[in-house]
Amino acid sequence: MYPCLQHRAGRCRALAAMLICAPILFSCSNAPTPKAQPVDSATDEASEYVIGPGDLLRVFVWENPDLSVTVPVRPDGRISVPLLQDVVAAQKTPPQVAQEIKTGLSEFIKQPEVTVIVTEFVGPYSEQVRVVGEAIKPQAIPYRARMSVLDVMIAAGGLTQFAAGNRALIVRRVGNHTEQLPVKLDSLLKDGDISANVQMRPGDILVIPQSWF
Repeated sequence: MYPCLQHRAGRCRALAAMLICAPILFSCSNAPTPKAQPVDSATDEASEYVIGPGDLLRVFVWENPDLSVTVPVRPDGRISVPLLQDVVAAQKTPPQVAQEIKTGLSEFIKQPEVTVIVTEFVGPYSEQVRVVGEAIKPQAIPYRARMSVLDVMIAAGGLTQFAAGNRALIVRRVGNHTEQLPVKLDSLLKDGDISANVQMRPGDILVIPQSWF
């Protein structure tokens, strides 16, 4: 076959394949019911940690050990470091705080290099994960990157004997509305069903209802 005819034949086959697949693509236009994502699936929520009051920060100023300190974030969301009295840390990521300290120290030091590491986590209230209902220890838990519902249940001490684990819900804020995502805690904790170990997001509320007797 001549090269030009081969090229046209290839284009025809590609067009035919697109036409065959088109009904399948259009049949998927309806959005599915929201579901919690398994912990091993890729999600776009894994944003960097946001600092909150109560967090403990380690500030490294390279080649300046006298300026390197470990400081708590005060209730007003600020920290104090040598040469800089008030640096806003709450609601910022560690790199953002490092950049602010670097800018402030530039008035005293030539080209400072600053690194900020969170050594103890509390986080802002809006980022914390809350467990309510039939958990052994209902509480608010600082969110961690890649946190799963199993991590939350370990921190909460597991289910009470009255819990209806398979009727649990994750209440999640999405934009201007909330979603309720079912999660099967009994299947996860009692039967070892790892597919029920879903991903948590900052600000999630895990609601564990009481069983019906």
